[in-house]
Amino acid sequence: MATHIDGSGIDRVLADAVSDGAVPHVAAIVADRDGVLYEGGAGIRIAGESDDPVGTSTHFRIMSMTKMVCTVAALQQKERGELDFDAPVEEYVPDFADVKVLEGFDGDEPILVEPRTKATVHHLVTHTSGLGYWFWNDQLVKYEAATGVPNVVPGSMAAFGAPMTAHPGEKYVYGINTDWLGRVVEAVASKKLDAVIDEGIAGPLGMSSTTFHPDQTQMDNAVTVHVKGEDGTWASAGNILNPEPDWWAGGHGLFSTPRDYIRFEQALLRGGELNGVRILDEATVDAAFTNQIGDLDFPAEIPTADPPITDTMYAGPGNKWGYGLLLNSHDIPGRRRAGTGSWAGLFNTHFFIDRTTGICASIYTNSLPFITRHEAWKLYGDFEEAVYAAL
Repeated sequence: MATHIDGSGIDRVLADAVSDGAVPHVAAIVADRDGVLYEGGAGIRIAGESDDPVGTSTHFRIMSMTKMVCTVAALQQKERGELDFDAPVEEYVPDFADVKVLEGFDGDEPILVEPRTKATVHHLVTHTSGLGYWFWNDQLVKYEAATGVPNVVPGSMAAFGAPMTAHPGEKYVYGINTDWLGRVVEAVASKKLDAVIDEGIAGPLGMSSTTFHPDQTQMDNAVTVHVKGEDGTWASAGNILNPEPDWWAGGHGLFSTPRDYIRFEQALLRGGELNGVRILDEATVDAAFTNQIGDLDFPAEIPTADPPITDTMYAGPGNKWGYGLLLNSHDIPGRRRAGTGSWAGLFNTHFFIDRTTGICASIYTNSLPFITRHEAWKLYGDFEEAVYAAL
């Protein structure tokens, strides 16, 4: 049975991060296989507008934490024999055949070539198709400026006109793969991604607060995205995401609460089952926590190409990627064990599932830039150390 841990050290980390100005607000939650061990929060929902305290029932834009949910939907289709991960993406979404590889520029003119091999669904699931994000790819920044093709945040279908920046299977490039994967899932299911996730994941797991399209009550319970003014204080930048996008973004579209998302984490921690409801076979979950990129590595460092959006990511050497999860290959003293699966969201949300220790946890704020080294990134580490110290 889960028993609550002494969370005073975690409380202190959260409170200090808000009082020091590292984040505008924060909520965090920790669970084991049997239940929640800790939940807490600090700060208010909207600086200068709402004094509502932030906690584990507050709604956050979870951004790329959506990716693992969409990945599980694809894995469910794979288990049922409906989706072939080795098949070319264009078999499911024909317009993928139009995606070329960007090999540089002739002046301002993009040099686009045919991919050396066809990108497969497996390439999408593992971010090895070559598709990128502008904020970690200066070539895409230049491409978007030269062509007017938008990034995915405004929610326009035109974003799918972005090229690959490496040939499929040759490099790990973090990018809009899971947005394409969501379209694959829709094609297989013959229904929209919101319905697929509601029916296969959120509904069965009792995640009633997890949605692509929050209602007014949920929006009234949500934080907004915060940025720092020149005086160093946090201020609301509003909602940022388009509430009526052209497609439901498998890469970043979900709103959720810490209490909801921990149920999803627990299901993965428990090998695909929670409270008698199974969303994945145990062997599939094992595969998700296994290296799926072979000899390729997750980059030790990914330089920022858009500093207002993200800092440089310093992941360190030797990490791998499973199905939707970053896998660390060695124990971190006082923190997660080797084989832990984790990922994060652009507005500074983060989760990890440590199957060796038997815990899962997540921490949430909604702010930019992403993973600021001495603010949000430091908070992730301080939180994790406090969690393991309390176990």
